[in-house]
Amino acid sequence: MNSGGKVVDDEDMTDTVDEEAPAEAEARPSIMSDRVRLILLSFVMLFLELALIRWSGSNVLYLSYFSNFVLLGSFLGIGIGFLRANQPRDLSRYAPVSLAALVLFVWFAPIDIKIGGTGSNVFIGGNSSLSGLPREVILPVIFILVAVTLALIAEGVARTFSKFEALDAYKYDLMGSILGIVGFSVVSFLRVPPIGWGLIVAAVLVATRLPMPDKRELAVVLVPLVLVLGVLGRESLTANTYWSPYYKVKAVPTGPEGNLFVFVNSIGHQLHQKVTETDDDAGVGGPLGTRVYDMAKPGQLDEVLIIGAGGGNDVAAALLKGAKHVDAVEIDPKLYELGKSKHPNQPYDDPRVDIHIDDGRAFLERTNKKYDLILLALPDSLTLVSGQSSLRLESYLFTKEALATAREQLTPSGAFAMYNYYREDWLTDRFAGTLNEVYGSTPCESSVGRGDVKFAIFVASNDSSSLDCPGSGGQLGAPRKWEPLTSDVASPATDDHPFPYLREDTLPTFYVGTIVLILLVSLLMIRGAAGSLKPMVQYADLFFMGLAFLLLETKSVVQFALLFGTTWFVNALVFLGVLISVLIAVFVSQRFTIKRPEPLYVLLFAGLVLAWVVPLDSLLELEVVPRFLAATAIAFLPIFAANLVFAQRFKDTASSTTAFGANLLGAMVGGLLEYSALVVGYRSLLLVAAVAYGLAFVLGRRHTAVATA
Repeated sequence: MNSGGKVVDDEDMTDTVDEEAPAEAEARPSIMSDRVRLILLSFVMLFLELALIRWSGSNVLYLSYFSNFVLLGSFLGIGIGFLRANQPRDLSRYAPVSLAALVLFVWFAPIDIKIGGTGSNVFIGGNSSLSGLPREVILPVIFILVAVTLALIAEGVARTFSKFEALDAYKYDLMGSILGIVGFSVVSFLRVPPIGWGLIVAAVLVATRLPMPDKRELAVVLVPLVLVLGVLGRESLTANTYWSPYYKVKAVPTGPEGNLFVFVNSIGHQLHQKVTETDDDAGVGGPLGTRVYDMAKPGQLDEVLIIGAGGGNDVAAALLKGAKHVDAVEIDPKLYELGKSKHPNQPYDDPRVDIHIDDGRAFLERTNKKYDLILLALPDSLTLVSGQSSLRLESYLFTKEALATAREQLTPSGAFAMYNYYREDWLTDRFAGTLNEVYGSTPCESSVGRGDVKFAIFVASNDSSSLDCPGSGGQLGAPRKWEPLTSDVASPATDDHPFPYLREDTLPTFYVGTIVLILLVSLLMIRGAAGSLKPMVQYADLFFMGLAFLLLETKSVVQFALLFGTTWFVNALVFLGVLISVLIAVFVSQRFTIKRPEPLYVLLFAGLVLAWVVPLDSLLELEVVPRFLAATAIAFLPIFAANLVFAQRFKDTASSTTAFGANLLGAMVGGLLEYSALVVGYRSLLLVAAVAYGLAFVLGRRHTAVATA
């Protein structure tokens, strides 16, 4: 598991024992070498972290938007586990017990939450109906159980970690972490359900405990794992339930015409319904978005682009309205497959349709076509990109730059349309205001309902005369020119601040409350589980390195999401690239000793300056290959330099496990500071990282002086 400062030394490839290894190290024989054990435990630690982020978010709505919460609990737990490496009593055998408690709580707790608003300044989506345990109970319990579970697994990692030279231990830990990323990426690609994830975790946990000396330990390990697998098996084998790389998907047939209601992460998300020529209004009986074709009249429909094609309603409507060719873009392969096999109209079987399983913004940036109509059709993902950012899958579709890119892909008389259940007046005003700025003319609006049931369509065009938009006023739902409903229209979201659902550049109160809660719980857990914090003081520089590195990692995730799409595959490649760059830094540090850190810090800050001065939108203008090379250089130069700094410092630490624990706790604090992007944007995270690395340099100089004396 990489947080931002792990590194390893290869001077001695034998399994040497650290002088500070626990006094009561396990005496029983092992069926595997310590090297293999460390790699396997590091693998399961990262694999389980990713699995918990994904699985808990699919069952608890709040975690679909706060998956960072599980990540932070993981960092806290791993840090505590490393701080416990020298404690007399080994608690790592109880990891399955804590894991079972977490899984059973999420599965059996009466959590039945329908997505809803959380305040006037932020919009999540859906309606505000919810039942079950309140957020103030759910989040602390899950956070603590995640932290305890990862702490117990990490304690096993740390006790093995301490048997090696610092850089050797870090190297094997990184190898296991890389395998964890690859492993979870493979099961995501194969759409393996949670029972498969559970079997992998259980197999590794059992293998690393063998041979078990008595029946008591056998029960402590096996009984909880059987409970976990029972829950995951029941969920995985539920009829009409599927696991895509993003969601838990459930398809429920409804109505006499073969319609299909699709739930994602237990939330109603799509209705695949029969589309007919009479579905030309915004009322009952057909897809609401068909009114787009009454409002937008580009004169021809030779080429239509639909982003958020889903099960195919909008594709079917476009075909019925005479589209000669449709590019249908859908990010989730399972939602497309359900539409292809079960939609009453079978639109994806039509030869006029080409399907693209891709991110909508990425497709817009790559295509060379000109379209008569571009439609954003209910693109509401209901989930975050990863556990390490506040991006939703569709965030980069709604920025001012994205809508400007869409305009560039229109024919001279082409039209752009977007529709959804926006539900908040300030949100509809923000999107309409953004279109007003991009097109230089007032967009056409059709909206029905109020409050939680408000539905709105917005249409803009390169040729405003091609819109059927008679003017202001008129009957509710009739096309009319947009008129703001709020006195202060929110400014457009941008690529640097891609938070369209956040009304103001500020931290919502429930985020502030969550951050305070995490800090309080973390302090109590660290003090209670690891004892005095004094041993970590000497590693304050490593704490700040972890903090800064987490911000660099987050910046890399969002940078590649913008440049190449917010897909699970891009996200996995970024994390894999980060770990590989760290591993390379380890190999370099094992072969070369740089006695003074100043040259490395110069390289690090040069990388930060480069990342600051090169605007991301300039990279969007490049073709895919040079864009990838440039983005990789800009993102990974500071990451590589930062880990050279860390490696040189880490390999001379007196206690590798305490130093590593301090670094991981710094990463947790960095995860909290990531929320500052909601206020200042992602680019400014580079400044925060620079300050943290500056503090690390100042605090680490005394150690350098001692080492070179």
